[in-house]
Amino acid sequence: MKTILKNQSGAGWQLAVRRAAILAAVWALCCGGSALLSAQSAHTVPVVHVAAAADLQPVLPAVLETFEHRTGIHAEATYQSSATLTQQIFNGAPFDLFLAADMSYPQRLVAAGLTNESRPVPYARGTLVLWARHDAKVLRGGPLTFAVLRHPQLQSVAIANPDHAPYGRAAKAAIATMHLASTLGPKLKVAENIAQAAQYADSGNAEVGFLSLTSASSAKLSADGTYLKVPEEFYPPIVQGAVVLHKGANAAAAEQLLHFLAAPSTRAMLASGGLQPPQ
Repeated sequence: MKTILKNQSGAGWQLAVRRAAILAAVWALCCGGSALLSAQSAHTVPVVHVAAAADLQPVLPAVLETFEHRTGIHAEATYQSSATLTQQIFNGAPFDLFLAADMSYPQRLVAAGLTNESRPVPYARGTLVLWARHDAKVLRGGPLTFAVLRHPQLQSVAIANPDHAPYGRAAKAAIATMHLASTLGPKLKVAENIAQAAQYADSGNAEVGFLSLTSASSAKLSADGTYLKVPEEFYPPIVQGAVVLHKGANAAAAEQLLHFLAAPSTRAMLASGGLQPPQ
């Protein structure tokens, strides 16, 4: 009987030792893991916050993904009209890089002393197109031509707001060049930005739309409709400019992204999505 009790006591002691060893190992692992996480946090790669014009929404995500793959730097974009983004930056929004749809809005930020650059850096040139759904009634099953703009049954034409959207100003200029201002004026369905103009046209809320080539080249609009490039002489060149911003926390990484946009491979990627190199 005594022997049995002695053996049980020894077994219990061994079990306690094992438990203590396991707890010690777990504690060491936790402490080591915390130290590792702290070290990783200390060396976290900065995130570049990009204020991006709405026409970039179909094409910029792939560019940012490629940039991160090559540099390890993550970039996140907010898409709005250039005017809206400019106002947000004036109001203190902490963007690192502004990619506008023209040169005038980044120039305002340069003039206000909010940028690293002394002048906006051209990074692309936009193209204006006329777009319509394949099943648009005004086409009557035929091809899209500019004659549709004079069709008496045409009820609505989507454009971005010309007061603050560069593609809207280009559309307004093209309409004037075609001597259609009085004809189309009452039919214009004005959107906040070029992305919303594309939504109006694609949803059928407008029968045709003056859109960016980037929007018309997107997978959805390519499947849903067809487009015609508006002759370049019908509107002022849409040269798109960029600036790195003082208020951003990651200026060095933003400069890397700006230089990346000028690389031949990146310009080829932009061109495939509807943005030509600046001239």
